[in-house]
This record gives sequence, C-alpha cells and structure tokens, in this order.
Amino acid sequence: MTHPFLDLAPLSATHFAAIEDRVARLLSTTQDVLITQGEALLPLEGAIRSAAGPGTTALNVITGPYGQTFGDWLRDCGATVHDLAVPFHTAVTAARIREALAEHPETDFVSLVHAEAATGNTNPVAEIGEAVREHGALFYVDAVASVGAEPVLPDAWGIDLCVIGAQKAMGGPAGVSAVSVSERAWARMAANPRAPRRSYLSLLDWKERWIDGGRKALPHAPAQLEMLALEACLERIESEGPDVVMARHASAAAATRAGALTLGGGLEPYVREAADAAPVATTLRTPPGTDASELVALALAADPALPLAAGGGALAREMIRVNHYGGDATRGAVLACLAAVGAALAESGRTVDLEAARRAATDAWH
Repeated sequence: MTHPFLDLAPLSATHFAAIEDRVARLLSTTQDVLITQGEALLPLEGAIRSAAGPGTTALNVITGPYGQTFGDWLRDCGATVHDLAVPFHTAVTAARIREALAEHPETDFVSLVHAEAATGNTNPVAEIGEAVREHGALFYVDAVASVGAEPVLPDAWGIDLCVIGAQKAMGGPAGVSAVSVSERAWARMAANPRAPRRSYLSLLDWKERWIDGGRKALPHAPAQLEMLALEACLERIESEGPDVVMARHASAAAATRAGALTLGGGLEPYVREAADAAPVATTLRTPPGTDASELVALALAADPALPLAAGGGALAREMIRVNHYGGDATRGAVLACLAAVGAALAESGRTVDLEAARRAATDAWH
C-alpha cells in the first residue's frame, strides 16, 4: 500500500534550489540563501561559530532570552563580548547602538534578535542596520519570529547573516530553516581558522559543496517532508500576498493590545509602548498577586488549543503570551484568547468587562 508521506520521489537538487530561490524572493535579497536541514538553532549557532573567533569583538544586544544565548555562544568561540541589555518591556534603539559602538570602537560583530516572541518586543532593525553599517561591523540578525509578520530585508538593512525559521509567522514546519549570507560574511568565515568544517554546523561546507558547485549536487539527503512543507507555506504566502500576511499579523497585535487594555482585572501589556510591540505575539503582565501560569492553565482548561502560554523561566509568574502568528493571526483566535483570559481572571476574583474587550479588539482590527 502506498502512503502519500512515505512513498515520495527523492527531492532533486533542482527542486531544492528552487525552494531556496523562493526564500530569497521572500527576503528580497540577492545574497546567497542556504536552507539548513534542522530547526533554526542550527543556522543561528552555525553562523556565529563560523563568523566569530578569538579575534572578534562583539556587541551582543539582549532584549530577551535568545540574545543571552548568542552571548554565550560568542564567548564560547573565544570572542570578546560586550552585552547591551535593555529591559524586556522595551526595545533597543539605534541611538543606544551608536553609543555602544562609540564606547567600543573595536567592535566588528553585532548580534541582535529582530522580534523576541518570548518577550513580545521587536527592534528597529532598519535603523540599527544603518548604524552598524556606518561602523563597518558584521551584522547578525535572528529573524526567526519576525519573518512573515513584519518586513525582513537583509539587503536594504545591511544584514550580513539573517536567520529565519518557518514555524512562526510563516505558518510552516519547525524542522527546516534558512540563512542569507553576504559576501562580507563569507569572507569572514573563510578567514576564521576556527570556523566549523566537516560539521553539521558548517556553513562553509555547504558553500563549497553546494553553492560553489552551482547547486547541482546536494551534499546529503534533504529532509524531504519539511522541504515540501516549507515550499507549501511559501506558496501560501505568495498567494495571499506578503503585505496581506503582515497586515494580518499587525491587526492581530493591535486587537490583542486594545482588548487587553479594556478587559480590566489588572491586566496590562507587558511591552509598554505599542511601537515596541512585536506583531508576532503580545505579552501581557498579570496583576500583582496573580500567578500567570495558573491563569493560563485556567484559560486552557476550556480550550487547550488556544495559542496561550505563560512566560518562560522567571517570567512564568507574571507574563501571559498570546501567540497570534501563522494560522492564529486571526480575529477569531484573538477574541477567543481574550475571552479565555478574561474568564480566568474572573474565576480568580478579578472584575473584568468581556464585552468591552471584545468591542475594543474588534474596533482595533484594521
């Protein structure tokens, strides 16, 4: 008996390259794009270990947990790291980046997360990229959460290493990811004696065996189902229109924020300024004396499929995250989340106005 998921013809090099070209079009980039055969942590770590070493001086921006991880990887590579940490309820500014670069003029590598789904903030990469480009440093950006929800433009913004994943706003698979690589970044890797080689983390291996060979022979068997799922989600975005997809995410964020502000019960947006809030997820601060993880458990008891989660680690007691990305960037998902959180607050003894929150969210959807 044949099975549609198991009895598939092998994915050809031509097909693989065509999917890479679609990713490049999504990013409006002429840089080399590599689709990596694993979750986005693979190219995120591989890009740092390929481009950074003992001679590197890095400015590592921390606006959430992934920024902390990047600093750890950079130090493990032997780089000198200057962390620029900002409160998780806000975003970093280009002015802060310029100040840090002036304080550490030897900086030749800047690492940044575009949107932190875990904390609900997003950083102004276009303006930051201009500052980094003026300084001459290599610019590394994690756009895993932001791609599909807001513009991600490596060429226009001067990003040398831009990592994306399909599992959030793109609404695709988690087991495949991609990275765009500038010529400057390739040169930095080639000059780095500690860049991974003959390793699953090696971007240079892929360049030499895949890109430099004209993308005619794959280095190893691709993750076929994930590649086909990535192609399908790219087709869906192209069909709906990237601007329409991004507008849907912006509407979901605006509606969630408006509804939360009106709901009452002591709930408020965790990211204080709307301009700093990511369109991929909205984080909410619970009132004092109320445990966020317990509220989420109450909310999910009625509907476990809702895209709700408590904050990670130390934030689990004070933060609720509404993950309105991909298939959940809809008015229905937003209203259902607000209703469930409101019901949980009411059950905990808080006074809420569910109807006012529903009206505010509906009015904010644009």
